[in-house]
Amino acid sequence: MTSAVAPGERGATRIADRVVAKIASQAAREALGPLPPDAAPPHAMVVVAHDHARVRVFLELGYPTDIGARCREVRRQVVERVGALVGMQVPDVAVTVERLHPAAATGEAQGRTR
Repeated sequence: MTSAVAPGERGATRIADRVVAKIASQAAREALGPLPPDAAPPHAMVVVAHDHARVRVFLELGYPTDIGARCREVRRQVVERVGALVGMQVPDVAVTVERLHPAAATGEAQGRTR
């Protein structure tokens, strides 16, 4: 016969850092929408402590674009999705733009980008 265990004594579920990182990466992809064909998909590194996750997202963007606005949207989406899916607070999302992909120039404007 099994005895009932009080809720406070049952233990806790721990969600692995790599799972939260995959969720953060997917959230960044959702926030960015279509990327240039030669751009690498966003990836994330996460440190989880209790019910908080600190996230660093690495991404590539097409250029020209409003880099600040794109990074803000990635931060917002990561905070929202991680909170909704794993119930963690995300006090810190650092976004690193690793590479900009210039749009293909047409006509005589092709060549070096300044």
